[in-house]
Amino acid sequence: MGSAYGHPVAEDSALSGLVVLVPEAEPVVGRHRLLLDDNAARGAPAHVTVLFPFAAPSALDEPTLARVARAVGAVPAFDHAFTGTTWFGDDVLWLAPADPAPFRELTDRVSAAFPAHPPFEGRFADVVPHLTVGHRRPRPLLEAAEREVRAELPVRGRATEVALLARDTPDDRWAVRATFPLSRR
Repeated sequence: MGSAYGHPVAEDSALSGLVVLVPEAEPVVGRHRLLLDDNAARGAPAHVTVLFPFAAPSALDEPTLARVARAVGAVPAFDHAFTGTTWFGDDVLWLAPADPAPFRELTDRVSAAFPAHPPFEGRFADVVPHLTVGHRRPRPLLEAAEREVRAELPVRGRATEVALLARDTPDDRWAVRATFPLSRR
């Protein structure tokens, strides 16, 4: 078994997920994520997950992509700020958005459009919008990263699209396969 986003998956699984990319966070968290987050080492940029896992990449046909576009397009583009760090347990360090509501709305709309793909396979009653800095590493390493990251907060940006990331190539790296614009209203 391997893992993606802290969840066990079969080693040969092709994966996809829908995310809001946060390129503004890369200067603050990028170097830490490369050391402390296996998904960053596999090419996943800084992001907030909207829906994971999503459909197998081989099932991403035009009707599926059109349904994603409709769900995402119902949500207006929004400004965001990551103003603090927090933890899931003792081994997941993450950035917290000051206002999680727009991220939650994206997850709610996309989940409603794809009930066969509940967020994180339904493992959590509350899906908390977050940007992972590191997970499953020794606590002292995560705490050191937290001190450095906190000194560079807040991270501000604007979400204008949702990206479809897939990990389905022989090199087992995440790559953006499509993007879906948020509403401009």
